[in-house]
Amino acid sequence: MNGLAAFRKDLTPMLMTLVAAAEEKATLFLPNWAFPLIAAIVFLLLALVVWSYRNVANRHADATGGNTRGEHAEPGGGGHR
Repeated sequence: MNGLAAFRKDLTPMLMTLVAAAEEKATLFLPNWAFPLIAAIVFLLLALVVWSYRNVANRHADATGGNTRGEHAEPGGGGHR
């Protein structure tokens, strides 16, 4: 047996130990089902914020002269249609 074969024989158990240590899974601080639940709750809260801004342009129609389509209101009532 030459020196390289002896080196390989000694190296193999060390590499196997290293690979086994690297494959150890990290422990989570919450159960697996909690992460999608948190994401769904955040999504619903953001949807509630968006929903709260519905019809804002129509509520403030007096400030825009009744024009809620983003067009400029002209004094004579004419428009670019």
